[in-house]
Amino acid sequence: MTRSCFLLLAGVALLSAPMAAFAQGGAPMVQIETGQVRGATDAGVSSWKGIPFAAPPLGALRWRAPQPAARWSGVREATQYSSDCMQKPFPSDAAPLGTTPAEDCLYANVWKPTAARGKLPVIVWIYGGGFVNGGASPPTYAGANLAQKGVMFVSFNYRVGRFGTFALPQLTKADPDHGLIGNYGFMDQIAALKWVQRNIAAFGGDPNNVMIIGESAGGMSVHTLVTSPLARGLFQKAFVMSGGAAETAGGPTLSDVEQIYQNFAQANGIAPNDPQALEKLRALSAEQVTDGLSMMQMFQPKPGPKTYSGPFLDGKLEVDQAKAYDSGNFSKVPIIIGATSADMGGKSGFMIAGARSASARIAKQRVPVWEYRFSYVADSVGQPGAQHATDIPFFFDNTAIKYGAQTTPKDIAMGKTISAYLVNFAKTGDPNGGGLPAWPKYDAASDQLMDFSAEGKAVAGKDPWGAEIDSAVQRLAAAKASGKYNSLTTPIGTMLDDPAAKAVLEKRIPMLINSPQIGMARSQTLAALQPYMPTMLTDDMLKSIDSDLAAVPVRK
Repeated sequence: MTRSCFLLLAGVALLSAPMAAFAQGGAPMVQIETGQVRGATDAGVSSWKGIPFAAPPLGALRWRAPQPAARWSGVREATQYSSDCMQKPFPSDAAPLGTTPAEDCLYANVWKPTAARGKLPVIVWIYGGGFVNGGASPPTYAGANLAQKGVMFVSFNYRVGRFGTFALPQLTKADPDHGLIGNYGFMDQIAALKWVQRNIAAFGGDPNNVMIIGESAGGMSVHTLVTSPLARGLFQKAFVMSGGAAETAGGPTLSDVEQIYQNFAQANGIAPNDPQALEKLRALSAEQVTDGLSMMQMFQPKPGPKTYSGPFLDGKLEVDQAKAYDSGNFSKVPIIIGATSADMGGKSGFMIAGARSASARIAKQRVPVWEYRFSYVADSVGQPGAQHATDIPFFFDNTAIKYGAQTTPKDIAMGKTISAYLVNFAKTGDPNGGGLPAWPKYDAASDQLMDFSAEGKAVAGKDPWGAEIDSAVQRLAAAKASGKYNSLTTPIGTMLDDPAAKAVLEKRIPMLINSPQIGMARSQTLAALQPYMPTMLTDDMLKSIDSDLAAVPVRK
């Protein structure tokens, strides 16, 4: 073969391949809308990290909708994660951050099987952390092991804490983003999904076959995106892990959030009605804006007026989710919803009962829904009950990353099984296939879910907790209607601040109430703590406490 003929054939082969990464000196290169990026290849997986999907939200762009990323000349190295978004890291997070947080953080990461041909289904990961913590860099969130199964995996950062949610009357009046105010973290999520639509084909991904998946605050974000008119058409499947009940009515509104951040301005010596208040707040350092905010502070808030608000109902991006689902005004895409067996709030709480009620609500609209419960506990943990967020490394087949040398063959087998369902769903919109145990669709009448059991098996069947959850939900409704202090609905902090109610708790559960750690549980109810201390907070004990509390006048 002559050299000219060889070059011609090589050129034809290159043009006939998808506009995906190609090797140059062993490093995969991709041309995207803003320039060329060079990644890395390892164990049959190519990856690109730290790719800007929006401009750095600094200076005048602090508390603005994400703006377009700038173009660059030459080749941008994309082998390292960017900074996670500004926050005070929470040391007890299920997935500790892998980078130092910074305000310049709007970057995405991509993994794909190096040898793949054709358009790959795309999984887009949205991390949790209570909207105050979290990032894309934790090793447990790496996408390499899922990519080896024939999918593309994308993760990205979104703003959290006071950077992710903010409002001020002066900002509302200026309206620089034409009605998009306050929910900047959600705006980042939509910007990242739009970046995927514009660029993922260059890596070899299919922009018409995108699945979004998130856990905890990320799961709540998935519900937000499914119900938001601004996210229509950006994904074809959704996966909610411990994302609550999909109910946003009764949450804070724009005026509530404006007041909260006027409190924040006041706390920083800035008069809330100062015409320059917004500029002065933007001049604060990232550390001053963070002011120690983390999941820890959420459990044990500082004294004084509230100075932080999570996402709020704005009617444009964040809507009344229950109303949207009940009316059919949402993206009708296949969806998987579930929670862990010892999730926050217990059986009748926001996560477990919430997953069940959200599944029923969506299934009623004839949308395909599959519900799961994750009951498996890694062998090295040594205590029963799958805690919040412990399903993530299994769904991502990253058990060996999470548990290291303590990982057992049973742990790995559970990860292989559960991740296979996820990959099936990403590819086809149905978790079934490949010889896996059949996972039935959810409907309220049959009430069937898939339990990833403590024994390490996938077991489908009628929800064994269904009747108990229904009964607890009824008790919860009655407790709310009673107007009395009670173990189901009243935060512990509220009762500790009332001497009469505190006296009841000190009489019944003195060891708990006088514990130095009780401050961390101020925002929780006694019922929510029950799964963590079942020998102290028995059903009979909670009934006795509620009986005593019924005689205590509620302080207004």
